[in-house]
Amino acid sequence: MKTLSSWMLLALLCVPVCASVAHAADDPAAQRLLQRLQALDADPVQSGFAHYERLQARQAVDAYANARGDRAQPLQVAEWRVETAETAARTEAIRREIGELDRERSDLLVEASRQEAARARQEAERMRVQAQIQAEEAARLRMAAESEFSARQEAEIVLDGVASDQAAKLRAARAREAELARREAELMRAVEDED
Repeated sequence: MKTLSSWMLLALLCVPVCASVAHAADDPAAQRLLQRLQALDADPVQSGFAHYERLQARQAVDAYANARGDRAQPLQVAEWRVETAETAARTEAIRREIGELDRERSDLLVEASRQEAARARQEAERMRVQAQIQAEEAARLRMAAESEFSARQEAEIVLDGVASDQAAKLRAARAREAELARREAELMRAVEDED
């Protein structure tokens, strides 16, 4: 159904052109208007747009070419219709381009979002690894501090033990010295008593 309507529209566009070309051969204004329409049809960007407006423009050019008597008004209408067809085709082409640019912009925004998300994931991973390294370093330092603390405590216990042993030995030596001094004194008295 769509193909049939396309062929009908194409036929409608072609018939007025053929008729207009025949009548416009002698009229430079009609030739100029037909050349503008042909240029519009030949433009690869705009040729697919404004079919209805181009049909109206061809009909207006044909009406001008077939007009008798005062032809100023039909010429003005034909010029307006051709200009309207050109403007409508340009407008539709620009709209299509804007739509394509919007889609491209959306695609670029999506890609930028993807890249930003990938960068955020990489940064999060980098920060996680850095935090893990810092946690491992803190654990290592804590273990070293605990080991040093344990070693210091052991050293203090050993020193306390050594000091206790030395103090006990010192007390024992003093006690023995005192005992010896007492015995010596007793012997001295005994010697003196004998004399």
